[in-house]
Amino acid sequence: NQALRRFSTGRVYFKNKLKLALIGQSLFGQEVYSHLRKEGHRVVGVFTVPDKDGKADPLALAAEKDGTPVFKLPKWRVKGKTIKEVAEAYRSVGADLNVLPFCTQFIPMDIIDSPKHGSIIYHPSILPRHRGASAINWTLIMGDKKAGFSVFWADDGLDTGPILLQRSCDVEPNDTVDALYNRFLFPEGIKAMVEAVQLIADGKAPRIPQPEEGATYEGIQKKENAEISWDQSAEVLHNWIRGHDKVPGAWTEINGQMVTFYGSTLLNSSVPPGEPLEIKGAKKPGLVTKNGLVLFGNDGKALMVRNLQFEDGKMIPASQYFSAGETSVVELTAEEVKVAETIKVIWAGILSNVPIIEDSTDFFKSGASSMDVARLVEEIRQKCGGLQLQNEDVYMATKFEDFIQKVVRKLRGEDQETELVVDYVSKEVNEMMVKMPYQCFINGQFTNADDGKTYDTINPTDGSTICKVSYASLADVDKAVAAAKDAFENGEWGRMNARERGRLMYRLADLLEENQEELATIEALDSGAVYTLALKTHIGMSVQTFRYFAGWCDKIQGSTIPINQARPNRNLTFTKKEPLGVCAIIIPWNYPLMMLAWKSAACLAAGNTLVLKPAQVTPLTALKFAELSVKAGFPKGVINIIPGSGGIAGQRLSEHPDIRKLGFTGSTPIGKQIMKSCAVSNLKKVSLELGGKSPLIIFNDCELDKAVRMGMGAVFFNKGENCIAAGRLFVEESIHDEFVTRVVEEIKKMKIGDPLDRSTDHGPQNHKAHLEKLLQYCETGVKEGATLVYGGRQVQRPGFFMEPTVFTDVEDHMYLAKEESFGPIMVISKFQNGDIDGVLQRANNTEYGLASGVFTRDINKAMYVSEKLEAGTVFINTYNKTDVAAPFGGVKQSGFGKDLGEEALNEYLKTKTVTLEY
Repeated sequence: NQALRRFSTGRVYFKNKLKLALIGQSLFGQEVYSHLRKEGHRVVGVFTVPDKDGKADPLALAAEKDGTPVFKLPKWRVKGKTIKEVAEAYRSVGADLNVLPFCTQFIPMDIIDSPKHGSIIYHPSILPRHRGASAINWTLIMGDKKAGFSVFWADDGLDTGPILLQRSCDVEPNDTVDALYNRFLFPEGIKAMVEAVQLIADGKAPRIPQPEEGATYEGIQKKENAEISWDQSAEVLHNWIRGHDKVPGAWTEINGQMVTFYGSTLLNSSVPPGEPLEIKGAKKPGLVTKNGLVLFGNDGKALMVRNLQFEDGKMIPASQYFSAGETSVVELTAEEVKVAETIKVIWAGILSNVPIIEDSTDFFKSGASSMDVARLVEEIRQKCGGLQLQNEDVYMATKFEDFIQKVVRKLRGEDQETELVVDYVSKEVNEMMVKMPYQCFINGQFTNADDGKTYDTINPTDGSTICKVSYASLADVDKAVAAAKDAFENGEWGRMNARERGRLMYRLADLLEENQEELATIEALDSGAVYTLALKTHIGMSVQTFRYFAGWCDKIQGSTIPINQARPNRNLTFTKKEPLGVCAIIIPWNYPLMMLAWKSAACLAAGNTLVLKPAQVTPLTALKFAELSVKAGFPKGVINIIPGSGGIAGQRLSEHPDIRKLGFTGSTPIGKQIMKSCAVSNLKKVSLELGGKSPLIIFNDCELDKAVRMGMGAVFFNKGENCIAAGRLFVEESIHDEFVTRVVEEIKKMKIGDPLDRSTDHGPQNHKAHLEKLLQYCETGVKEGATLVYGGRQVQRPGFFMEPTVFTDVEDHMYLAKEESFGPIMVISKFQNGDIDGVLQRANNTEYGLASGVFTRDINKAMYVSEKLEAGTVFINTYNKTDVAAPFGGVKQSGFGKDLGEEALNEYLKTKTVTLEY
């Protein structure tokens, strides 16, 4: 029976599988080959190109390793006729189907039609548009909004055969050929080729004739055809440049020589200052700026290119155009000579066709490809003490001598940017010029998102757009994590002593304080926080937090432990507190900078590096913080800030295998999802500060004036967008009505308005979706029978303002009694006089346990209640009184782990036990 089952399983696996001939080349061909074999298809032959400069094509290498017959054919026909020996070699394999994933050779029609099922071809455009060999280039050159690929049945035309399947994707504003290929055309194309083969095997493959409507054919783009025509809009110029990046390269004439442009992006912000550069044919000179070369279209709009390449092949950052050639040759030390010799061996291994690597040996002219660039960078990292180069370093120093000079300068730290380049969005507001970074901050530099995506961040005071912010992609998250990992494992931060680490944190606290007015203004613009509150709490407590944890840096200690001795020898056992490594921090939108400080200060004090994702709706103070961290002297890679969505950037952080700890503040449902992802990925350590429904019990023996004042603060502080806000007030029956009356009287005195107005008490809710949720919350309360005493409506003015709201007669089964509003909504329930245990039972009847409070003059009652309340924090005759030295965190479904205080350090440390014998 077991044998029968094994046999049956095998038959099912190989049912509807084909014998395939793969015709083509490249890494794409190799991946298609490997995936088809994994799916059970049998590749009976691979027909590819001859070795180039002694190096086999990746498809040939993979097939030869598997023992698949490989035929390396210079050509298939002579004078229009198929070469007899080639045809015989092909027919000898007996294929059912020809698969052409990527093929630069012309395959005769008798070969195409020979198999039972014919031939299918991959083409990187949505046919019939962009027939021809440079389809991806033309997709970008023509400014198409959609890109994609087609798998079609080969016929005797040029990319005109019937369609089998097609897939499409959006073209992002700053996509290049490489970006589009790597993000979609390559990975999805592999899947589609495998799917197409299986459809044929199952007899389900369609043959859809190509329409002629919309058909275009463009030839191969060559260097002589790639000259830039300047009398066009900025977008058209950008499309032309990115459509030719990296091959063949769009070029123009500058100072009598051909200069090729790479790395184009549309410039959406103000044009930075720079030095003019005359360009032949351009009506307006370009500008060499710190960020790159700014170019202008005939519509007055601008674009920027990052790199320039000269006729001799040398590539430089465009920002260095006027200083190119000024760098002198450096003499190598004995240690650097050893590094150079190691790198020479690496070059020789890659350029196996070159007998001797000389100073003049050019990496690319010797046959290296883009795949070899990645290999070179990785081998140098592994064999040269973790030296981290970028791909661009290879492109900018292609000759061995120049490359070694670049490596040595990087080793000496001379290759670093002397000044942080920040492309601000500036606004004249609050009687000051506010300068706001808006790009991702990765490895010590502000940079656009990898795919060029941005999103609008909104001012909740009037609903206007403050600016466009980079929308971090998965690639950006991976870059940030890689930078943080390298900084921890190989960088200066990992070697820095604890006292020096503290000095940097003190300096950062000083800079936060020096820039507190600007930070508070940005916080008011981006989150709607009242300026005076932002200045005192949002920014003020952030400064205090960094100073507090700066003082802890050199006081993190282990302990010695007496153990049983291994007689006759003796033992010493001690513990060490060590940093975890790369930590991820995901913060909410209610206190953008303060939540950053609460988590990142402890993280950095412990010696970790971090990747922080601010809330999507409030990214601006986090990015300003990144700028200040560079001014404070933090090494690159230690702090990385990636604005974007939780679903993309946040989820990737929770899944990333190189992250060892994730700290999160946000909702309970998202916290659960993060905890699950952290467990499934690599069991990373987690701390969670989640939702709350904090009870506040007000007894009739309280100081009523104080209870009213602080009870209002417990609910309405920071517009109710406060994680420890009193979600439910229990007021003793004998004082209930008077308490409610006084609260309403005080609410009527509150000024609702512009958060930058110093007399404003109550600003706008953080964002539109949250306001709508609060209004729905109030509607639900009314429907369930709670009494709406005051408010419950949106304020009739621009922006996202809501009236402070009071509900009474809230019974325990109601939605308002169970769920957090996270807004300016006071939910009041009365309890019978003297029923202490009864009200405690009701207060604890929740799955949340973040904070709680009690007002009474009776100290015995207060202590009894504080012992019985199930919460991480209990306030007695006060509320919202947090301090940087006091640990903060919840219980039950409000999470676990602590922010602030010494306990917060333990969230970012691991304990190592060491035992020695002597």
